[in-house]
Amino acid sequence: MPRTRFRRALAGFTLIEIVVVLAVVAILATLALPSLQGPFVRQQVVDSAPLINLAKTAVAGKWATALALPADNAEAALPPADKMVGSYVSSVTVEAGALHVVFGNQAHGAIKGKTLSFRPAVVESAPVVPVAWVCGHAGTPEKMSGKGTNRTDVEPKFLPMNCRP
Repeated sequence: MPRTRFRRALAGFTLIEIVVVLAVVAILATLALPSLQGPFVRQQVVDSAPLINLAKTAVAGKWATALALPADNAEAALPPADKMVGSYVSSVTVEAGALHVVFGNQAHGAIKGKTLSFRPAVVESAPVVPVAWVCGHAGTPEKMSGKGTNRTDVEPKFLPMNCRP
């Protein structure tokens, strides 16, 4: 039985077919990459919580004992802002009770150098009520008054859900 061209053509893939498949895979990977970036960056914000919680506790303690919010890190009995650092945080500044967290060190480029603010919300007529913390662009709880300035400049898509408007 003679060998035909038809049989030979079915024997494998041509170089052009392989290149086309690789191009399609590359395009799909490029489209999928931005959707994977958001959760990765949000996780870095969440992983910074222990350092942020340390500052929150100091500010809340000052409110509970003196019925006043600390003006700065020293008044909150915290180290200077540039000493409050972590894997993803380059500084934590207390300003009129509000915390301003600047991301840096090993943080993703999307948040490196950006600030996320945590503002205390208090019930001034009932100081026994614990401080509630307003993260980023989130709203202040009803019947509480928010203190400090929001300096958040992290894109909302990189913020945890409780920090979005």
